[in-house]
Amino acid sequence: MTQFRDVPAAHRFEQGFTDGDGELRAVFADYAVQGDTRAILHVEADPALRGSGAAGRFMQALAEHARAEGLKLHPVCSYAVAWLKRHPEYEDLVA
Repeated sequence: MTQFRDVPAAHRFEQGFTDGDGELRAVFADYAVQGDTRAILHVEADPALRGSGAAGRFMQALAEHARAEGLKLHPVCSYAVAWLKRHPEYEDLVA
């Protein structure tokens, strides 16, 4: 696994995870900037990571990053909406 990172120039959060074959694969979220809010437009995991829980771990890292940076999240992507609903401990981050 690689460290979660924000790539502001690309409006993307990303993190790498190792798949079952030992290959490093990406999970990312594209976002739009709305002041101190990040609208999460699309979350995607490399197909080799699907079913591994990597996307959920990524979303947790994204939420922790938002909290540390004082950001709010506006989930637009259905995965982000569902994940945040399943994790009420992050409801304070939802714009």
